[in-house]
Amino acid sequence: MSSIHGHEVMRMMVDSGKAYSRPELVSAIKEQFGEHTRFHTCSAEQMTAEALVDFLEDRGKFTASEGGLGMDAQNICDHE
Repeated sequence: MSSIHGHEVMRMMVDSGKAYSRPELVSAIKEQFGEHTRFHTCSAEQMTAEALVDFLEDRGKFTASEGGLGMDAQNICDHE
């Protein structure tokens, strides 16, 4: 099973230029990276798409708007 760094999900969000509802974001992540893909960050491993969204939200990575959750490129750190 593959593992994708959370940075890739954040870049996907920036590239899309859109805000997502929580279910839309989870669905977009699964569509882009695969239903069974797991995600990791510098401090967590083996997260599902749902767990990654929770993780990123808890760390204040999203920008909130009426349209839902968005991503500002400045919120993405450049280390791997």
